[in-house]
Amino acid sequence: MDQKDGATPPKVLLVTGGSRGIGAATALLAARQGWAVAVNYTANSLAADEVVRAIRAGGGTAITVQADVADEAQVLKMFEKVDAQLGRLTGLVNNAGVVDVTARVDQMDVARWRRMFDINVIGSMLCAREAVRRMSTRHGGEGGAIVNVSSAAARLGSPGQYVDYAAAKGAIDAFTIGLAKEVAAEGVRVNAVRPGLIETEIHASGGLPDRVNDLKHQVPMQRGGTADEVAQAIVWLLSDAASYTTMSLLDVSGGR
Repeated sequence: MDQKDGATPPKVLLVTGGSRGIGAATALLAARQGWAVAVNYTANSLAADEVVRAIRAGGGTAITVQADVADEAQVLKMFEKVDAQLGRLTGLVNNAGVVDVTARVDQMDVARWRRMFDINVIGSMLCAREAVRRMSTRHGGEGGAIVNVSSAAARLGSPGQYVDYAAAKGAIDAFTIGLAKEVAAEGVRVNAVRPGLIETEIHASGGLPDRVNDLKHQVPMQRGGTADEVAQAIVWLLSDAASYTTMSLLDVSGGR
């Protein structure tokens, strides 16, 4: 992106799964705080377009970028588009993820597990790899921040519902810790948020649209959280206010 003489280049953020829920809330909040935002989506272009329109209506800069994060070729094209249209990346939120219908492990098949790990784990690792190649001083970058969206399920295990999802998010926690240590001296901070029961559409996609209401009695705060509350934590971790924070797993779960 061309800049006027003397102007500071914008901070450039890619939010995967940015068309709905936590991703959309993060994109909107980050834009209000001065980030130029690339809103990734897999299939729902209308929802992504709506997020971008809202950002632009508020005076911000945003584009949509289509990619299935589990597909390496699509991920590479997505990053190339961000490079060309917004400039060098300085922030990444790995938010794209899926659940499946409620089931016990002895009812699951390998196809379900492959999809779960391809999108939730390998997709996040692919995007983080490309982000590090742009942010790290080792690669000529000027630093940056990565926030992985994990889940309280990584601690709780989700028995009888989504043990495979919990296992995938446990992998994200381990990946966050290892990558944070690997690139800490290269100007890149890596953290994760672990949302608890949050009011988003992901529960309906897993066949439990009333899951938050049904389980809120297990939360010490006695309520579900909102996508905006999770976005606040994510954008703080991206910001200079968190300049000495890396390798952290931040629970946003109401105490659960």
